[in-house]
Amino acid sequence: MNISPPAVSVLMSVYNNERFLRAAIESILNQTFTDFEFVIIDDGSTDRAGKILEKYAAQDARIRLTRRENRGVAKTRNELIDQARGKFVAVMDGDDIALPDRLKQQVEFLTAHPEVVCVGGSQDWIDEAGRFLVHREVLEHDRDIQASALSGITPINHPCALIRRSALLQVGGYDETMATVGDLDLFLRLGEVGQLANLKQTVLQYRLHPKSISESNQLRQTDDRREACRRAWERRGISGKFKEAPPWRPIDRPSRHEFVTDYGWRFFLRGDRQAAIVYGIKAVRTLPLNLNGWKLLICALIKPLPEVETV
Repeated sequence: MNISPPAVSVLMSVYNNERFLRAAIESILNQTFTDFEFVIIDDGSTDRAGKILEKYAAQDARIRLTRRENRGVAKTRNELIDQARGKFVAVMDGDDIALPDRLKQQVEFLTAHPEVVCVGGSQDWIDEAGRFLVHREVLEHDRDIQASALSGITPINHPCALIRRSALLQVGGYDETMATVGDLDLFLRLGEVGQLANLKQTVLQYRLHPKSISESNQLRQTDDRREACRRAWERRGISGKFKEAPPWRPIDRPSRHEFVTDYGWRFFLRGDRQAAIVYGIKAVRTLPLNLNGWKLLICALIKPLPEVETV
């Protein structure tokens, strides 16, 4: 008996994400849109991630799991594309949380807009404990998205993307020589075969934590972003201008101190004393001699919270 392919193939490469993996998996399994397969490769995890994946695969027939030695994220994502059977491919990471209507909203959008080959969406950024950090809105229209990509700024958050599989195959999947900016390079090439878009709606909780791949690779990413743009300018026959952008995640102790201090004050101003204290302690531990961290911690401990307006 022939079984028709699903509408969506959700693809997830996993490497040592045991702490966050259950929430990520369940956020896909609990989608309101149900016509999907969940294709997962365990890329040689050395923690308990593999065992967690095996348990879920045994419980839900929509999961197709492969476990093997480590080959790197770019090779793994191309293998996932080869295994995918759906008309659309949804990218998912093992440390993020998809909102329940993510697939429904994105499938409806691509179905209604055949000229668009890839759609992302807005995100809420969260920390390792699931605390809300900030809402990130996005550029919605192709012209703005393409201009951003051509300047070296990634315009679609990779784990938010839903892509037409035909377009992915047309551009040849991920370039394995551009591993640290595989998302930007892919979006630049997809933008040459169709339009790109983002939904205004929030589709994902995007997790920031020190062990993420994006955070550990930031120092190399600037050179690779520049190279991805240079190749795109050459393919398109245009003269582009690369935009230098400061790292958007911590890359060393001073930037981590600045990051946790900034978000600590955000928590304090939102009236979340407990989270402000946690971030004050993080700041002090990161740079004990920096007075800004001590100021945050002391205020979080003893200063009255500001009045927070309620809607």
